[in-house]
Amino acid sequence: MGTYVSIRGWLECDDEQVPAIKAIIAAHDDDDFYSGGWGFPRKPFNWRRYVFYGGDIRESAVDWFLGQLREIARVPPPDEDDDLVRGLFLASHEAEGMSEWRLRAGQVLISPADARYRYLDE
Repeated sequence: MGTYVSIRGWLECDDEQVPAIKAIIAAHDDDDFYSGGWGFPRKPFNWRRYVFYGGDIRESAVDWFLGQLREIARVPPPDEDDDLVRGLFLASHEAEGMSEWRLRAGQVLISPADARYRYLDE
């Protein structure tokens, strides 16, 4: 059956960055199999936009997903505020436990997840 990783999290961005994020996701589309885990609010409101992902993917697809996140992290800021895309994802590996993936400063930083989130793996 294989080993699975449960991924759940979100991106925060400006409205002007959403088309670039959608283009990156589309470029990595896998016929809406794992790509179907991406979600965009039906009707965004206020000044920030949020993009969500939730799904259980095979361990072999983790690099595919991280590749998308790394590209998304480098989406240029839309204005002089220099607001890059940022986000937080928790990835629960069936054998190796949970890690935290933070999109920050144009990169994806990976570290062990805080023990407070272990309840998500129960």
